[in-house]
Amino acid sequence: MLPGHETPPRAGRSGFVAAFLSLLFPGLGHAYLGAYRRGLGFAAPPILLGALIAGIAVRMSVIDLAGVAVQTWFLTGLFIVNLVALAYRAAAIIDAWAIARALGRGATTTAPRQAQAAATLSIAGLAAVLLVMSAAHVAVARYDLLLTNTTACVFGGSGAGCGNATGSPGPGDSPEASEPADSGAPIATNQLPPWNGKGRLNILLIGADEQDGGHNTDTMIVVSIDPDTDQVAMFSLPRDTVDVPIPPGPARNVFGATYQGKINSWWAAVHNHPSWFPPITVDGQNLPDGPGYSGLKAILGNLYQLNIQYFVEVNFKGFESIVDAFGGVTVNVEVPVIDDYFPLAFDHRDRLYIPAGPQHMTGKEALQYARSRHQSSDFDRGARQQRLLVALRRQTNIGAILPHLDELAQAVEQSFRTDIPRELVPQLLGLAEKVNTNALRSVIFTPPFYGTEDSASARGYVILPRVDRIRAAVKEAFTVDPAFADARDAIASEGATLWVLNGSGKPGEAASLAAYLNYYGIAATAPTQKPDTTGLSATTIRVYNGAADRDPLTIQALQQFFGVTPVLINDPAIRVDIVIITAKSTPLLTPPPVP
Repeated sequence: MLPGHETPPRAGRSGFVAAFLSLLFPGLGHAYLGAYRRGLGFAAPPILLGALIAGIAVRMSVIDLAGVAVQTWFLTGLFIVNLVALAYRAAAIIDAWAIARALGRGATTTAPRQAQAAATLSIAGLAAVLLVMSAAHVAVARYDLLLTNTTACVFGGSGAGCGNATGSPGPGDSPEASEPADSGAPIATNQLPPWNGKGRLNILLIGADEQDGGHNTDTMIVVSIDPDTDQVAMFSLPRDTVDVPIPPGPARNVFGATYQGKINSWWAAVHNHPSWFPPITVDGQNLPDGPGYSGLKAILGNLYQLNIQYFVEVNFKGFESIVDAFGGVTVNVEVPVIDDYFPLAFDHRDRLYIPAGPQHMTGKEALQYARSRHQSSDFDRGARQQRLLVALRRQTNIGAILPHLDELAQAVEQSFRTDIPRELVPQLLGLAEKVNTNALRSVIFTPPFYGTEDSASARGYVILPRVDRIRAAVKEAFTVDPAFADARDAIASEGATLWVLNGSGKPGEAASLAAYLNYYGIAATAPTQKPDTTGLSATTIRVYNGAADRDPLTIQALQQFFGVTPVLINDPAIRVDIVIITAKSTPLLTPPPVP
């Protein structure tokens, strides 16, 4: 009787079957041979380990598991466990096969030649079983190494084969992108402390255009999350914005109080200057071009009066591949996108048309939807980009991603970068799972309410920001009623221009009323000229040159505020859309204080 057997094992059983059953689960082959005690010895460790893993898994959501999966300790541990499991399963298979062979040799009555052929066939069967078993573990090891390299690229850009190093940027959209000489000032030390899980979390999402060797940050969206209320707001700054205030420090000593170039070229202007903005260290590695990212967080944080703790960047080509790996994305196109000059190929422009309604888009189509600029406003473009992000967040499907892991990993390695610490990922994913995207507050800082357009500038088409209005919108993002905020943004998107003229003689009335209308999204100013009030005894609203058709929401709001019917006038000499002339009966309207 063989050691470890309570009864003699059964002779005449197939070694291949014993090995195959042990492939299915360690110990089954031994039970088939009647070696129950020995089989239980092989089966007990994986059963106990499986129960432990199952107990942990049932307490974790898919989001929790995803957060753990990017941790270095988990990836290293998985690699070691996989090797140990490979050796353990191989030992169980070989042991069961050896017992069957030993029993077969003791019971055989066949001729030596037949016995030799049977032995060769049995060894071949064992090799086949071991090969099948090894293939599964090789696949696990491959994906483990793939994820290890991908996460190393994302969290610090230090993995083998990472393709997200930008190198020297090409020319930006303005002369300021040509990188002036270093100021020689000491290295800046204004690194923000990591997020502690309690305060407001702000993450900068960057969409980078890397054509012709350049690196223009054409998409800049700050996602701000309040973990106490699970509220989320998104702030978008148009790429053509200029004269953005520079925070105090060495860069301000070089450029002056504001950056006169377009904001999408700021990264290129500062990425090689660690004496202006500090490098970024992730997983013990210096992030390539770190000063560019810390500089972009600093200048936008100064504009918004926010501490922007982290950034996430994806280049446009990688965005295509990522959307395709997700199986595409379905977006409700609210307004048809028509662009007669969209660059569909290098040095070739053609007509782009995306109809209204729900559209399932490939990565290429989604990028076209997000980037189209002609025959559309920056407000529309920013809103489309935010709508895409929300759609991807809602439609993330693990089942759809798994068949495309290789493509997704390659796309992420080549195009994705962040300074979010790995250990913070599980907490951030949990927070993202809790936030209510249906109550998301979206603000796009576009003219005329948040800035003024200038097409005659030597800098080309630019947007001059109204910094006070931008900061007020950011400050009140989590205190203003969402319905009111949406209505105000809709009014602001019409872009109506309005004058308030003081016809009552009350000091400061026109300025106060203009401030009130601005609070509601109407771009109002209060010129000092005195209006002709002959024959006027009540508030008068004059709407010029078809503005009633262009700006219906603005006209409706004015009717509600003042309770009067507008007068429609055609006068090409008037360059403003609406003129309000106050009277003694005009209500005293003042904006609420900004919280």
